[in-house]
Amino acid sequence: MTNRGEGSISLIDLRTRKVARTWRIGGSPDMGGVSADGKVLWVSGRYNGVVYAISTRTGHLLAKIQVGSGPHGLCVFPQPGRYSLGHTGIFR
Repeated sequence: MTNRGEGSISLIDLRTRKVARTWRIGGSPDMGGVSADGKVLWVSGRYNGVVYAISTRTGHLLAKIQVGSGPHGLCVFPQPGRYSLGHTGIFR
């Protein structure tokens, strides 16, 4: 779950339905998707004009790519699994 206002991403334990861990990356993480191999979380930085690449294993910021003002949403293709994981990938 992205926490745009506080610059972090929270991992939810689906069994307990509680926050298991929070990755603090800074900026304004918004919407995104996971790479097909499951290793990278790509997230738009809505108020900072960037796209973040984040390791799904460690939560470390791998890259911050300047893209221009106001990126809102991010389509990652191909998506892992058989079905779309969210509304930023509804093309399936």
